Amino acid sequence: MVLHVTSRRRSSAKVLTQWPGATVIDVTSRGPQPWVRFSPFYPHGGIPVPFTPGVFSQSVEGVWQALKVFDGTDVDPSRLEITSMKHIKRTTRKYGPVLGHRAGLRGDDLLSYSVARREIYLPSYRWVLENRVPELVAELGELARSAEVVLLDYTVNADIDDLAQPLSHAALVCRYIERCWPQ
Repeated sequence: MVLHVTSRRRSSAKVLTQWPGATVIDVTSRGPQPWVRFSPFYPHGGIPVPFTPGVFSQSVEGVWQALKVFDGTDVDPSRLEITSMKHIKRTTRKYGPVLGHRAGLRGDDLLSYSVARREIYLPSYRWVLENRVPELVAELGELARSAEVVLLDYTVNADIDDLAQPLSHAALVCRYIERCWPQ
């Protein structure tokens, strides 16, 4: 099985020079159907919000942004309902420093970035892979068994412990297909 992740910002020529003959698939929010469905911004709906029984989000990014807590600004449940794949992010430019992620919409505990990745982002994204796009996961696995596949993402960080960079969801897809999901 041969899966790679590279930046969507690289030119097609450079990607194909590095991996001649590879199948290149854009799994970002700007990718084509059906592959855009791997994007954390994609509005699958019905995604359980960790630590908040009975509450669901349209997207994984909605979960991540809704539970983010800033200095002076707490959770924002409205992020759970966004289906446009736009205006979901809550940034430090607008809200100030991030303090962490709340353990649920009504929780008191504030999780560090590292813990939030493991207890909020990973379970939410894995839920989507298993419940909303299992047929695409299987199709991608089949493609990778017969040819090199390159997934395009805006970030390429595959290391759950590298907190200096956002985590690549394309790398998580690769790890899931290769059966080496981060713990």
